[in-house]
Amino acid sequence: MTDPYVHPTAVVENGAILGAGARVWHHAHVRAGARIGAGTNLGKNVFVDSGAVIGDRVKVQNNVSVYTGVTVGDDVFVGPSAVFTNDLVPRAFAEDWVVTPTIVGHGASIGANATIVCGNDIGEFAMVGAGSVVTRSVRPHQLVVGNPARHAGWVDRRGHVVSRDDEPPPAELLGR
Repeated sequence: MTDPYVHPTAVVENGAILGAGARVWHHAHVRAGARIGAGTNLGKNVFVDSGAVIGDRVKVQNNVSVYTGVTVGDDVFVGPSAVFTNDLVPRAFAEDWVVTPTIVGHGASIGANATIVCGNDIGEFAMVGAGSVVTRSVRPHQLVVGNPARHAGWVDRRGHVVSRDDEPPPAELLGR
């Protein structure tokens, strides 16, 4: 792999870790203590907070903020303007706030403008529809849509819907 690329307008603070071949584009900001995996692409105006972890070969599209407490697995897609939160009881004046972690599993996809409320994990190869608001954890291979996000089916590793049933289909249909 190649050295990481950082666009001249991007800010990567000392102490941030960028994996081989990572790309950090226009006006992105990666804070000290953040970890970005090999081959990961951070689009324009992406913010990655201290302590956030983004795996290998991840695509984070424009205008996404990945805050402290968020861990994104390998091969994840995060659509433009998706939102992660990290505080269940946000108050500007709170001095004792607690980070509530969120884990996004390997191969998951999060659609444009989706909101992931902290403490709700996204399972491997799950798919969150554009504009959805995730208020409870999403199971592996589950497709969720809407506000609040509701079950809409099951997807295979490539993201194709293989079932609309409530229960997951056999593993061979999911490509496991």
